[in-house]
Amino acid sequence: MRRERVRALLEDVAAGRASIDQALAHLDAAPVEDLGFANIDHHRALRAGYPEVVFGEGKTVEQTVIICERLTAQGDGFLVTRSSEAQRIALAAKFPAVSLNALARTARLAGSATPASSVVKKALIVTAGTSDLPVSEEAVETLLALGLGVARLTDVGVAGIHRILAQHDALRDAAVVIVVAGMDGALPSVVGGLVRVPVIAVPTSVGYGASFEGLSALLAMLNSCAAGVTVCNIDNGFGAAMAAARILNAP
Repeated sequence: MRRERVRALLEDVAAGRASIDQALAHLDAAPVEDLGFANIDHHRALRAGYPEVVFGEGKTVEQTVIICERLTAQGDGFLVTRSSEAQRIALAAKFPAVSLNALARTARLAGSATPASSVVKKALIVTAGTSDLPVSEEAVETLLALGLGVARLTDVGVAGIHRILAQHDALRDAAVVIVVAGMDGALPSVVGGLVRVPVIAVPTSVGYGASFEGLSALLAMLNSCAAGVTVCNIDNGFGAAMAAARILNAP
């Protein structure tokens, strides 16, 4: 249940368009729904601004569909991350309006109660290489699910540093920048030295053996010489997007 829905309900009561009993009928549902295999927190959106996000890995197709059904029954949409192809096929069959992104491994559906975003500021997703796109697209899909504006700069890694230096206008117009990079993980430091807005770095597990599945990029980003760069976990495009959303939604 989103804050906007509760606010509209209370305004209806105050204006006499709804009775107190009608309002209570909408509010008296338990905040947690026990499905046996999962406990859905239906008041997550009321507290944090967006419903629970479904992490697809480790869930069966049936479990994933049931959870999404219960979220939509409350008027909320859903976002499934790290979904399998089988999960996406089942969700598309159940919810024809769902938006699928195979590269990001996401399934996204806007809810009937999803508010239009009043935020005009945009997050800029900067991707070092094409191989980093699965992680950056997860960030993109998360921001879209939150109703936020997104722009992309793709394949602008430091191996050809002129590519990012030529993107002055895009960098200047961003309210927050998410930088996704593997290999040596150097791009966030470069971007951090070019912009005045928050920079969120996401190391990816892209690289040869000594990259240790993203650990070397993670350490490089943690040791960034550009002051104030925030670093997320390896391959965590979702976490970076949620951090960016908190920045964009800040008063």
